[in-house]
Formats: sequence, structure tokens, C-alpha cells
Amino acid sequence: MQARKLSFIGAGNMPRSIINGLVSGGYDAKLITASNPSTAKLVALKKDFGINTTQSNSEACDKGDVVILSVKPQIMANTCADLIDQISLDGKIMVSIAAGISTKRLIEMLGGYDKVVRTMPNTPSSLNKGMTGLYAPESVSQIDRDFVTFVMDHVGKTLWVAQDSQINTVIAAAGSSPAYVFLFAQAMQDEAMKMGLDKGAARLLVQQAILGSAEMICHNPGLELSELRAQVTSKGGTTHEAVCTLQNNNLEAIVSKAMQAAVARAEEMSSDF
Repeated sequence: MQARKLSFIGAGNMPRSIINGLVSGGYDAKLITASNPSTAKLVALKKDFGINTTQSNSEACDKGDVVILSVKPQIMANTCADLIDQISLDGKIMVSIAAGISTKRLIEMLGGYDKVVRTMPNTPSSLNKGMTGLYAPESVSQIDRDFVTFVMDHVGKTLWVAQDSQINTVIAAAGSSPAYVFLFAQAMQDEAMKMGLDKGAARLLVQQAILGSAEMICHNPGLELSELRAQVTSKGGTTHEAVCTLQNNNLEAIVSKAMQAAVARAEEMSSDF
């Protein structure tokens, strides 16, 4: 993969995760620039990874072949307006990691510039175990798509979707879902403590069970999830009773409603910006 100059507008947790993944994977730190209004995060990035830093968004953007817009959605419009007022975007690939901003709206914010990629990574990216959904209009070449994939692959797995609206499905299934897992884990830990275990023991049991279950899913791609469940659910046994209780209390319906609520909120947010 041909190296390109990368610029990050914003220096929060997700840019830090991506920069860490890239530099740890051998990407030349001298090709990376990050901007941020305050200096504390920039000082830490420069110290930890040896990248270039600046407090000027336009300077960072001007240096980059690929520019990753990682500011809060609420200030994205003003950030983009400042950029197009000060520099030319010609030839650059503009990548958004902001939730709630559609590709169409991002293009509008960039004054009609349409070499854009919309991405949605999730928080496990901080451990290089992330899942990122990506979408780009036809104006973005396959070579440019491949490079953005290459960048995001440094923090986990990637999945391109065919329609911009499907990024909202990515949000429901991957972007928000770590919180679902944490909530389920919390409920299990709390119940184990009520049954007499101390907090540390309860957490160890739950976190290792979830980790092992995730590894079983990853190591058995040819098995349906329903089959994996069936393999550990002997009829009449303890697991069978627990699973039946979950199903009888409409776990599937609850999960469906939660994911639909995430999509609905994502759609609402797209009209806010």
C-alpha cells in the first residue's frame, strides 16, 4: 500500500487509537499530522508517537493527502467552513468519523467537494479490536477506498456498506453494541454477587466467559450463531433453563427494539446537523 500523508483534524480518543495502530504497525510517523485547539493532547501524541502536530486545522489539512475529520458533530460545519475558506481540498480524501452526519450533508459542509468517505468505528478500536463501517459515493475511486480501508484495518476489522443509510445499521450492530455487552455483563456480575460471590470473583467469571464466547464465534466462522448456542445447550440442563428463561422473557424482541431505537436516533441526529 502506497504511503500517503495523513492529517487528523481533532486529537481525541479515536484519532489517538488510529495513530497508535498505524505507528505500531510500522507506518511512518513523519507522514502523520494532528491538529487540536489545545496543546495537551498534541503534546501527548507527539511524545508517544513522534507525529507532527499543530494547533491550526487548516495547516494540518493542507499537509494531508487524506484528512480525517474527527471533531464533534456539533462543530463539524464550522470546521469545514473554515477549511474550505482557507485552503483548496483538490485531490484530498476527506474522511469523517463523526456520528450523525450523512455523506450528503458532509459534502454540503465541504462546499460540494465529494471525495469523501464516511466511517463509523467503535470504542474497541482503542485495543485494535474495533469494527468500522465505511461508505463512499461513486466519486471516490477504488484506490482511495482501499487506502482508507488500510488505515482503519489498523484498529480492527472493516466493512463497506452499499448505502449511506446502512451506516446507521453499523451504529446499531457495532458502534453502540459494546454498551449492550457491558450492560449484560453488569447484570450478570450483579446477580453473581447476590448469589454470594465477591465483586472481583464475579467480574472474573463474567469477563472471561464473554471473552471466551467471542473467541469461539471468531474461530468458528462456518457455524451459525444458533448452532454455537445449541452446542452448549443440553436439553433439560442448566443452560437450557437459563436460555429458555431469556427467550420466554422476549430477549430477542428487546434486542430488536434496542437496535431499532439506535437507528431511529441516528436518523434524528442526521437532521440536527
